[in-house]
Amino acid sequence: MRKYIRLKIYKSGLICSFLLIITSLNAQFSPEFLKYSKEYPEAARVQLNQETIVTIEIGEDGLDINQEFLEEELYLNESATYNSKNTLNFSSFFELNEIEASSLSYQNNNYVETTVDKFTEKDELNQSFHDDTKLLNFVYPNLKKGSKSRLKYSQKIKNPRFLIPFYFGDYYPIIKNKVVIIADKDVNLEFKKFNISDDKIKFTKEEKRKKIIYTWELNDQKEFEYEENTPSFKTILPHIVPIITSYKTKSETKNLLGSVSDLYGWYYSLVKDVNTEAPTKDLVSLVNEITADKETELEKVKAIYYWAQKNIKYIAFEYALGGFIPRESNDVFRKKYGDCKDNSSILYKMLEIAGVKGNLTWIGTRSIPYTYEEVPTPVVDNHMILSYENNGKTYYLDATGRYIKFGTPTSFIQGKEALVSYGEEFKVKKVPIIEAKENAIIDTTTIKLENGSVIGSSKTMVSGYPKIDLFQDLENENTQTKLIELYNRRFNKGNNKFLVSSVKEVNKYDYDNPFVVDYNFEIKSYFKELGDEIYVNLNLNKDLSNYKTDKKRVHAIEFDYKRLYNYTTKLEIPTGYKVDYLPEPVTISNEFLTCSIDYVVKNNEVIYNQKIALNFLTLSLEQQQEVNSQIKKIERNYKEIVVLKKV
Repeated sequence: MRKYIRLKIYKSGLICSFLLIITSLNAQFSPEFLKYSKEYPEAARVQLNQETIVTIEIGEDGLDINQEFLEEELYLNESATYNSKNTLNFSSFFELNEIEASSLSYQNNNYVETTVDKFTEKDELNQSFHDDTKLLNFVYPNLKKGSKSRLKYSQKIKNPRFLIPFYFGDYYPIIKNKVVIIADKDVNLEFKKFNISDDKIKFTKEEKRKKIIYTWELNDQKEFEYEENTPSFKTILPHIVPIITSYKTKSETKNLLGSVSDLYGWYYSLVKDVNTEAPTKDLVSLVNEITADKETELEKVKAIYYWAQKNIKYIAFEYALGGFIPRESNDVFRKKYGDCKDNSSILYKMLEIAGVKGNLTWIGTRSIPYTYEEVPTPVVDNHMILSYENNGKTYYLDATGRYIKFGTPTSFIQGKEALVSYGEEFKVKKVPIIEAKENAIIDTTTIKLENGSVIGSSKTMVSGYPKIDLFQDLENENTQTKLIELYNRRFNKGNNKFLVSSVKEVNKYDYDNPFVVDYNFEIKSYFKELGDEIYVNLNLNKDLSNYKTDKKRVHAIEFDYKRLYNYTTKLEIPTGYKVDYLPEPVTISNEFLTCSIDYVVKNNEVIYNQKIALNFLTLSLEQQQEVNSQIKKIERNYKEIVVLKKV
């Protein structure tokens, strides 16, 4: 009996000790941490509070607009330290007024606050169109699992056309999200909604003391899943784009951005007085020199366009309205560098010298999903190019790119709307999407089987966007070793024992003609010999498998461009052997892709041919499933082998 009592007391002691340990561990974390780590076990952090307050008042010199932001985050795992570094953007358009930042550590059942006391300013150099963005960098001290961060700051918006979108979701959970716009009664606003379900967001509008208060609230928003190659977060995250269409002063009504005409009118006011000075003698001489032997207008434009691509270095640098106003062509010519607007400026002037009319053109890259009609504000575009028209066709000239063939737009503006200037008038045009056949990799390979290895030679022709990508990679390969390594990756065949031995390049860095690479290679341990039979898989390139998406994917997927592959492989039948088995031909086809594989025997060779055409830029989830089902049919045939047998 005593032994039983002692054992019971011992067990009770263990239980009490265990409970004390658990209680002690839990005491290290706040109740809200325990709540949200349980509710969101996969999340690294949650945003406890995200509040934005915008005030818009009519002043003597226009609109006074101020924004206040409050953000509070809770970190749920050890990755908290990676969130210590933080950055705020500001510029001459977005003046940063006040900032308070602190981290909060949970100690002895309370949060202890440590204030950030050091902020470092730095220029932002990777913007391509907009203003003179600067970065304000700071570090939250001592962030760890269970910590919180708090950030409060305010901005003054200098130009009322630059109201920014408000997002109601992110790639982490948001517990409380509130946006409030307080505007004078005589300020007219529109709100463009994207990816928003009205039954989830609470919206109110009330009038109070000659102010109209717009409020949006969304609580307990789960995280959106991040996936690579998603078209743009703007196509996924719920958000609102606010637009000030007009406002009334004591004497007049001023229109801002109610229509595309309003946006264009402002853009045109910024560029109409650019390039009014006469071109320098050197610039005129250059244009005359590079167009001297050109017989047609198209040939002149092409020569000027290629010169600008090769000689004007792209550097993004803007200040205030310099983010929207091109610099004088004479300055760009003298410095030999500029941003997208400056490249457009010098192209415009050089064409003018040659007696050709160009048109300044605003455009948004594919990262911006809006049309001009949907969002007639500066957030609809982020790039400037030059348009040129000839015989009913519009050419989109983007000299910030390199190796761009005349008549081909840069890949990141395919399918996008372009706002084309004709002086006081404008047109909205649609940039074409380049067809797959223009972006081709055509490979002809001859192989033979020797000493357990496949020995081969190939001629690969690359055109369109794949050629541009390859040229850009080649710029960095300044030794023969690096060059061979690049081609081993790019032209890989068979298995990971593929090795290029020698290379000959034709039309390297040529703008108009396909790039041709002749090379020899070896693939060790690729075929099998069993008894009097040889088994070899002639599907040396299985590119189609690269386009099969994960069945668990939840978002659409986007690709840079449409593509065409054409692979021909000629296998020399070894002496003393004959073909015992050839796989059956296969063809698949739908609106998104076509693929065919066939085999023939001719003149002591087995000739294999595979053709792939990928006719898509973006695939929805439903379209991905359809494409995946077709790819699986081809993948079964990728396993097929040719059987050779001794005679």
